[in-house]
Amino acid sequence: MFETLDPVRLQELCASSKPPALLDVRSAQEFARGAIAGARHVDLAALAAAVDELDPHEPIVLICMSGARSAQGCQYLAQRGFTRLYNLGGGLVSWTRCGLPLTV
Repeated sequence: MFETLDPVRLQELCASSKPPALLDVRSAQEFARGAIAGARHVDLAALAAAVDELDPHEPIVLICMSGARSAQGCQYLAQRGFTRLYNLGGGLVSWTRCGLPLTV
């Protein structure tokens, strides 16, 4: 269905020659306070409207504050035929605990 990534592994993937798409499913207010560089904001409630804009065969990492909403988003996309889904385990809480940067 989907794989959980730890923050260090996600950072490695983002630095690779073919980085995954990053979807931040937090609220607009949360996103405005800081996000992983390159992440696209798609509120979880609006994910259904964004499905047609996403490639179901490309790697996509979903991100939220703790990993719960992004896991819901992964499940939603998996049910719609997306095959390369990843969830940031522990969300941005885990990301920042690892000392990794956010952009504002």
